[in-house]
Amino acid sequence: MTTTVDEFDSALALGATGILRDFNTAGVLLAADVHVASRLTAMLGETDETVALACALVARAVRAGSICLDLALVRDEVGEEGAELDWPALDEWLTALRASPLLAAPYPLHLEETLLYFDRYWREEEQVEQDLRRRAQRLEPRIANEAVLLAGLDRLFPGSSYVEQRAAAQTAVRQWTTVLTGGPGTGKTTTVAGLLALLAEQAEIAGERRPWIALTAPTGKAAARLEEAVRREMSDRLSPEDTARLGDFHARTLHMLLGRRPDSSSRFRHDRDNRLPHDIVVVDETSMVSLTMMARLLEAVRPGARLVLVGDPDQLASIEAGAVLADLVDGLVSGGHIEAAELRTSHRFGSEIGELALAVREDRADDVLGVLRGGGERVHFVEQDDPRETLRAALLPDVLAIREAAEAGDADAALAALDRHRLLCAHREGLWGVQHWNRTVERWITEETEDPLWDTWYVGRPVLVTANDYALGIYNGDVGVTIRRPDGSLRVCIDSSRGRRDFAPSRLGNIETLHAMTIHKAQGSQAAEVTVLMPNEESRLLTRELFYTAITRAESRVRVVGTEESVRLALSRRALRATGLRQRLVDSSPE
Repeated sequence: MTTTVDEFDSALALGATGILRDFNTAGVLLAADVHVASRLTAMLGETDETVALACALVARAVRAGSICLDLALVRDEVGEEGAELDWPALDEWLTALRASPLLAAPYPLHLEETLLYFDRYWREEEQVEQDLRRRAQRLEPRIANEAVLLAGLDRLFPGSSYVEQRAAAQTAVRQWTTVLTGGPGTGKTTTVAGLLALLAEQAEIAGERRPWIALTAPTGKAAARLEEAVRREMSDRLSPEDTARLGDFHARTLHMLLGRRPDSSSRFRHDRDNRLPHDIVVVDETSMVSLTMMARLLEAVRPGARLVLVGDPDQLASIEAGAVLADLVDGLVSGGHIEAAELRTSHRFGSEIGELALAVREDRADDVLGVLRGGGERVHFVEQDDPRETLRAALLPDVLAIREAAEAGDADAALAALDRHRLLCAHREGLWGVQHWNRTVERWITEETEDPLWDTWYVGRPVLVTANDYALGIYNGDVGVTIRRPDGSLRVCIDSSRGRRDFAPSRLGNIETLHAMTIHKAQGSQAAEVTVLMPNEESRLLTRELFYTAITRAESRVRVVGTEESVRLALSRRALRATGLRQRLVDSSPE
């Protein structure tokens, strides 16, 4: 059955006619998709309805995170919503598109076999493929002293505990571009710290200056965690000589590294004509990097600089269009451009969380449910029809601890309490969404304290920064708490990637309450304990990548609230995005 859109729904394009109207009223297309198609076809004099439909479906695909539309697969991807609609035959559809003015100069659309692109994404995908291929075709980096390198590998990665990290570092040191993959706790940061020490040692032996290192990540929180983790590895594992060779450095967001421009949201100061000066660029949480941002980064990195892309390809992809890390893992390695640098063994979790994460990655549903129901200390499965009382008992102690510390003006204790627990939701709205649970937790606070919380900026309000604010020095992903000062005034203390920040509430915009947060926004962060609210079976967001990302945010304990059906359905669904980058990289493989 198709899903009929209410006539007053904002998703309904009132001026739509013909096939666009049919797909719109069935709920396959939103009004925005219809308007994009109508505008483009009207501008270029295209009258074929099937071409307009293809254009609208491309807009729909990009909105969902894909780079392009696979015309051969779109009917199956749409599923039941489009089952009763009149779909064009594929051969006739392709013929109409090839003859369309939308595929002629100035090329608003591009067609490659059955993949249909908007011009911008076609160009960006082509640029990323060409830049990566050119980097892969460069002669291997020169090793100043092979014996010193091998000794350094043994020194920095000693014994059997570091076999995977030693192999990954040895691979990376011999390549200009490295994709370093692995799940949480597999030692990616350990490998990065050791790799930097090896490269600095080789530079010293060659009589070169100390390498200029850039550590970067898509969000402020992820950048701060990267810097903290690398510094901890340096302190715990590197010798004073190795640490001295590396010098001082700070992690920054990709936007900060590339240099924002006031006249553009998608272009930066550093580009092909003004390259980054760094000798080594390390990007963490690469799964969160969109195609557009990867294109901007690759055109800014010097050809002779090393690029290390670190991430977990099993996590959710970027909120924006693209699945770049997964494409690079498949395309660069399968295409023979680079050697794999993969870490498999997790050392962070207790055995239960590690077993759960591995079973989710490998789609072993019975094993996943076995671990969830095993009754261990680190993994809990809540299968209640109404889990509110269970959640209240689990969440309220830390919520009240945040409030108590905030009332006392103790920002350190409040922020520490905030990091002890995260409530993660798939959706923003609905009974299992962030907004509902933020209000629910606030109601619990009122019931416990008899404080009605009339003011938006109440004492102990945890907050999440949702957009970069360069003027204030706070960035997307930073978290904070509203604190009462001794004089009675309220201040918001935010843990920024650039250190602790303290603001009057009136100065802050792009802020959300953080009693609950979406799983997407939780990427790049960790908490000691995580509670995951699984959406119901009808949710399109319910995928293996969503589930895996959520449970791997936990450092020591994870609680999953849902049903057996929701767990099995999540494992059976993949968050697949249509792109052509992987195939481009494979097709451009060296002879």
